[in-house]
Amino acid sequence: MARLTALDPDQTDGKSKELFTAIKGKMGMVPNMMRTMGNSPAVLNGYLGLSTALNSSSLTPKTRELISLMIANQNGCDYCNSAHSFIGGKIGIDADALAQARIGVSSDEKTNAALEFAKAVLDTKGNVSDEAIAKFKSAGYQEEQIAEIVAAVSLSIFTNYFNNTAKTEIDFPKLAPIHQN
Repeated sequence: MARLTALDPDQTDGKSKELFTAIKGKMGMVPNMMRTMGNSPAVLNGYLGLSTALNSSSLTPKTRELISLMIANQNGCDYCNSAHSFIGGKIGIDADALAQARIGVSSDEKTNAALEFAKAVLDTKGNVSDEAIAKFKSAGYQEEQIAEIVAAVSLSIFTNYFNNTAKTEIDFPKLAPIHQN
């Protein structure tokens, strides 16, 4: 059961209403995560700002979705697991690649390097080794992508922790819950 209220965009006013109207204009609906973040316009605006900024990063949309999916599974976020699996499928990521990303691997070498580096950032709380950075760069990435992966991991941690705290009701096709050891 949800711990925080997912606001009804039609019954909201002020800054949250403005943000909900913009989201609905772009997406055709307002997902429950954003409706719940709307309890604090500052939180919703912060999420939208970083998410929008990362949409123009040098990382491909597929790479960003796979990183988000891997982080969701590492953090036990059922909402983000369902959301990023759904979105990943919509942008052409096949079921095998989605399943692999959940455990942090990819059959594509360059994508695998991105997933490995993102997992290193997560596991070390950003204290990645010189070797991890060198390995990432040897896969053809540059400092721009290091910065973008740190930002993508941070955004995923934020949404995972938010949804885990709020127990946000999943409004995407539901997957089996993630079981943490």
